[in-house]
Amino acid sequence: MQNPLDFTGKVVLVTGGGKGAGKGITERFLEQGANVVICGRSEPENMPEHDSRKAVFFSCDVRDIEQAQQLVDATVERFGRLDILVNNAGGAPHADAATVSPRFSEAILRLNLIAPLNLCQIANTVMQKQEEGGSIINICSVSAKRPSPGTAAYGAAKAGLLNLTTSLAVEWAPKVRVNAVIAGMILTEQSHLHYGDDEGIASVSSTVPLQRLANPSDIGDTCLYLASSLSSYVSGADITVHGGGERPAFLDAASLHNQKTES
Repeated sequence: MQNPLDFTGKVVLVTGGGKGAGKGITERFLEQGANVVICGRSEPENMPEHDSRKAVFFSCDVRDIEQAQQLVDATVERFGRLDILVNNAGGAPHADAATVSPRFSEAILRLNLIAPLNLCQIANTVMQKQEEGGSIINICSVSAKRPSPGTAAYGAAKAGLLNLTTSLAVEWAPKVRVNAVIAGMILTEQSHLHYGDDEGIASVSSTVPLQRLANPSDIGDTCLYLASSLSSYVSGADITVHGGGERPAFLDAASLHNQKTES
């Protein structure tokens, strides 16, 4: 029986695949034999690799539609096909929604919603012509389903991307499956910018039922499943990878109240 997680000969494009969660996704596909193309505005210092097999890097600002088209064209020219697209590139700095400039908000929406939409459309054009079709995976965030104070535009964009996933899955079936990963907090090289030093990260981790932040490979493993034949009947779906979520605030409030009452 063929290993359903063997991606030998498959071609995978991971946007923002050189760092953070994207690197974890890239490395997992490389480990399973895939040819992986990554993109970014600058080439990563440590190119993702496995057993001397490195990812292929193409410079691209995914917000630019012409560069996005050139990225897919270059991938197909290099490998002859495109089997899997992982829309991973995204993010947003903290900003006060009451005072942030409209230009800033538009830029966040362009990176986290419009760019993935454009790449989905470009990739679909290729995949529809392939006998085996293709698979598209959009990396979303828990911010899509809960309040996102400090990153309101980002949360709105990810919510839009989640809805987009369901719509494209209907429009592009049966040749192309489209799914989403709703990622929680991830331990990356930039975690200290969000959660502070090691003590801060440990404190934040303690709020997660599984008592840790996700590793980039956790997101990569979920992408492997969604891109494989194991999920051949899964489309228009989302998988939440957040370690059980966040402990409800009322539990701590009730516990503190009870302690005060007992004392």
